[in-house]
Amino acid sequence: MNKNELNPDASPEAAYGARLRSLREARGWTQEDLAERTEYSSVHISAVENGRKPPTLRFSRGVDMAFGIAGMPESFERECREIKHGSLLEGFPEYVGYEGRAAEIRVFEVGIIPGLLQTPEYAQALADSAVRRGAITRDQADERVSFLAERQAALVRDRPPMVIAVIDESCIRRSIGSGAVMGGQLARLVEFAALPNTVLHVAPYEIGERRTFDRPVNLLTLPDYSMVSYVESQTQGHLDRENTAVMPLLTAYHQLQAEALSQAESVAMIEQVRKGIP
Repeated sequence: MNKNELNPDASPEAAYGARLRSLREARGWTQEDLAERTEYSSVHISAVENGRKPPTLRFSRGVDMAFGIAGMPESFERECREIKHGSLLEGFPEYVGYEGRAAEIRVFEVGIIPGLLQTPEYAQALADSAVRRGAITRDQADERVSFLAERQAALVRDRPPMVIAVIDESCIRRSIGSGAVMGGQLARLVEFAALPNTVLHVAPYEIGERRTFDRPVNLLTLPDYSMVSYVESQTQGHLDRENTAVMPLLTAYHQLQAEALSQAESVAMIEQVRKGIP
C-alpha cells in the first residue's frame, strides 16, 4: 500500500506526525503494532501521522510509554506541550516560565477566580462549560486543567513566592459549577488568605470608577528584582519587561489595593457569600 509523503515543515503538527512515523518504522512496527501498545486505534495513529488529527497529551504519553521515552527530552509529550503552547495567547507561555521562579506574584482578576487560586473542581467546571459551548474539545479541556495544576505545583517550593491577589467582587458573586464546587472554591480563598506568604483583597462594586483595571493583570517580581507584566484580553495577551510599561501598572495596582477591602474585610465578605450558597 502506498503511503502519503509527509512534509514535516508544513506545521508543528506535521513535524510531530512525521517523527512519529519515522520512529515507528525504525522499530519495524506497523500502525497496528503501535495501536496494540497504546489505547488508540491504528486509524487514529494514521490520522495523527498524516496531520489530520492534532496530538494530545494523553496520546503523547501513550506513545512515549510504547517507545520507552517517557520523561526524556525527546518525548512526544514535550513536543505536544510545545505545540499546545504555540496555540496559547501570545506571551503566555513565556510568562508562565517567569511565574515559576518569581519572588513576588501580583494578580488581578474580574469575573472568575484567578487560575493560581482555583480548586481542581472549579477549573474543571470552567473547562466543561467551554466544551459544552463547542469552544474547545474534551482533550483540550483535560489539558487545560492539567496545565493549571502544573502551574500551581510550580509555586510549591522551599521558598515560595509572595502572592498578592486582588479580585473583583464579581469573582465571588458569580456562581461556577454546583453549590459544592463554589462553596469549596470560596473555602479555598479563605485558606489562601491564611497562608504566611499571601495577601488577598476583594475590590468591592462600590469603588466604581476607582477600580484601576478592567481586564486581568499579572505582575511578577523576579529574584533579580526586575519586573514582568502580562495583560490579557479575550483574544490577545501581552508580555512586557520594560520598566516604562511595567511601572505604571504597578502604580495602578497599588492604587487598587488602597481602594480594596482589607484582608479581614475581604475574608468576611467571602464567608458571607459562602453561607448563602444553597
